[in-house]
Amino acid sequence: MFNGNTLRDAIISAANNLTNNKKAVDDLNVFPVPDGDTGTNMSMTLSNSVRELEKLEGASAGKVAAVNASALLRGARGNSGVITSLLFRGFAKGIGEGDELTAENLAAAFKFGVEGAYKAVMKPTEGTILTVARVASEKADEALADGADTLGVFDAALNGAREALATTPELLPTLKKAGVVDAGGRGFVLILEGMQSVLKDGVIIKSEVAQTETVSTESENRNAAGEFDAEITFTYCTEFIVNRDPECEKQPEELRSYLESIGDCVVVVDDEEIIKVHVHTDHPGNAIENGLTFGGLVHLKIENMRDQHERAKHDAEEAAKKPTKNADLTETIVPVEKTKPVGFVSVCAGAGLEELFHDLGVDNVVSGGQTMNPSTDDILRAVESCPAETVFVLPNNKNIIMAAEQTVPISTRKVIVLHTRTIPQGITAMLNFSDEADDETNAIEMQKAAEKIATGQVTFAARDSDFDGHKIKEGQIMALTGGKIAFTDSDVERATLKLIGKMIKRSSEFVTVIYGKDITDVAAEDLERQLNEKYGDKVEITLVNGGQPVYYYIISVE
Repeated sequence: MFNGNTLRDAIISAANNLTNNKKAVDDLNVFPVPDGDTGTNMSMTLSNSVRELEKLEGASAGKVAAVNASALLRGARGNSGVITSLLFRGFAKGIGEGDELTAENLAAAFKFGVEGAYKAVMKPTEGTILTVARVASEKADEALADGADTLGVFDAALNGAREALATTPELLPTLKKAGVVDAGGRGFVLILEGMQSVLKDGVIIKSEVAQTETVSTESENRNAAGEFDAEITFTYCTEFIVNRDPECEKQPEELRSYLESIGDCVVVVDDEEIIKVHVHTDHPGNAIENGLTFGGLVHLKIENMRDQHERAKHDAEEAAKKPTKNADLTETIVPVEKTKPVGFVSVCAGAGLEELFHDLGVDNVVSGGQTMNPSTDDILRAVESCPAETVFVLPNNKNIIMAAEQTVPISTRKVIVLHTRTIPQGITAMLNFSDEADDETNAIEMQKAAEKIATGQVTFAARDSDFDGHKIKEGQIMALTGGKIAFTDSDVERATLKLIGKMIKRSSEFVTVIYGKDITDVAAEDLERQLNEKYGDKVEITLVNGGQPVYYYIISVE
């Protein structure tokens, strides 16, 4: 058995070990776009709890686990960070109020962590961190059944995680082709190895990185394999929160089972007060009716997803102008007074884009994108400082949506997270807000409008890669549509003109070209002139100085 101080030290050691090795995790790439980092996101998520844990002395193991879980929820960054926080949330549930970490509650901790993580993901993908955590839990259970002590159970879980990590390339063809293991799974193994150093040897792994460092430099920006994306095969994305009826004896698992019978991409996350639901289905009315049997519904949203079917992967869009340092979680978030019915929070990078969103009516802008995913705490602070009863959040990036969703049950506002995956989608959503419509109608109409926008990007390859049939060399110019590589080139302007030509259809009316910080005004204006000469009689061309890093140009066509 281990007391609370030992568990505290083990988690701190895990955070340090992950931080020391985050670049190695970031380098497990299968996609060459300079993009969001799994290692960095997981490291920053776990490091958020260190400052809280360091204040604990003599606390029970249950208290340490609970404080850690709360801090991780607030600090979760990116999909990988959210999954990590959910694993530790379940870990805390398994330990409960126990004074010590025992073989029994340790095995339960792994089990509850895996169950929580699988529940939260739209469509669990084997070959990811989920697989690694699941096998670790299974091995912990086997060791417990064989009579192992606490350390024996933990060692079995770690060995199982290592074995599962080695199999991830066999489960995900993109990993096998690239010759790498899953980045999230590798991060999870590093976490367990950091914990083992304390539990087995009594040694806290020391951080080799300054605590103030929060993200790699732009030249180091990397991307991990597409975490937890799912192709949409049903028409309606249906979301709602159930305020649980205390007299209802039905369990959330029954709702989940029913939803899985009528659709896919099912997420059912619950606690004592609410059940959070997400499902893709052709029968949203049936999902709603079933949800009502568990309690009253709030934050209802139904979206037609057909137009999004082909743009589900790697919609890499924005990068942070500078690292966004996570606020000290000891600082109390003091909500501002609510003086208006509706407000907006948007995520973007670049002075020009920030100004544009403010001009469109956004109250608070969170600096970030895929090279710097803001945490749940960052987004929550922006929401709580918005003087509105209802706050619409525009993540503008697929890897930020999960972190944004975590603010819904912990905010003092009514929070509606729109699933905007690109900057153009965020802009269009804002343009389609109506003062005369209610919250739910606005959410539906803003999302529908956003889904109609085609997005393109022009950037550079961060590494050599053989991806999706394209042999790509580091430094080559890449053109992307819907997050997928369309072609490569050696010239930025030529690639941009060609990409826009491919994106414009007979029905197109508007083309917006957002140029980044590495493009001069002269070059951008020359591109605009050429576009007007070629397409000016067909579409309206708008040029915007976004100032975004990483992406030379972001293009939207509608």
